Amino acid sequence: MCLIVLSYCDHPGYRLIMAANRDEFYNRPTRPLSFWPDRPDILAGVDLKGGGTWLGVTTSGRFAAITNFRDIPSLRENTPTRGNLVKDFLTGSASPAQYLKEVRALGDRYNGFNLLVGDTKSLYYYSNKNSDIHHLAPGIYGLSNHLLNTPWPKILRAKNKFCYALSRFPMVQSQPLFRILQDTWRPPDNDLPDTGIGLEWERILSPMFIVSDVYGTRSSSVIIWKENGQIEFSERSHDDGENGTWDEQSATKTFQLQLDPQEGAW
Repeated sequence: MCLIVLSYCDHPGYRLIMAANRDEFYNRPTRPLSFWPDRPDILAGVDLKGGGTWLGVTTSGRFAAITNFRDIPSLRENTPTRGNLVKDFLTGSASPAQYLKEVRALGDRYNGFNLLVGDTKSLYYYSNKNSDIHHLAPGIYGLSNHLLNTPWPKILRAKNKFCYALSRFPMVQSQPLFRILQDTWRPPDNDLPDTGIGLEWERILSPMFIVSDVYGTRSSSVIIWKENGQIEFSERSHDDGENGTWDEQSATKTFQLQLDPQEGAW
């Protein structure tokens, strides 16, 4: 993922509400959101090049998502795929806190990342660009390609729109959140971060929904997780063979899960 905005235990009746865009090169092969044939308890897409994933949930209530940390001068070749950090949590059994302690011990092997992991009891955040492991309190959070809640223009705009949508719709639905994710507004140049990619690419990557000749928003995801254990996970694909231009007819998949009450109560 390259943009995540979420409400964690902050909206009445809901444990987690999340809207996210996955930005990637258009030629990187991907399997869309589905239950994995070899692990039918896992619902996630698959990066067919690296073998990992960027976002997923399990039928036992495990959740994980990752974004890259944009730091071009520090980028290294031949590092492990960061998508395995999500995959390994979803396929494992360690608690979120214990898992991130294990990741932190190996974090310098990877290029920069931000990792969210949680279960039915807690939600944690860790970046290998900051050694602290954070146990997240209830609230609204935004994450892109810097540290959690870094006030980049796209994060501030996404959080404002997200909060407004939740205030208007006490019964949360996916469509208003998908509309937020299609926002292509670009901030003025003097508000852009400097991440070592040059001004033109800072402009291209500044909107919530990204379009260019080679790279852009490949899919949008919405997770609506109620306190009663019902989870609705929707993914809208923007792949059209050439670019990721927004299209109201883009394919949308929606899956419904009901967690086992024995897996935990909130």
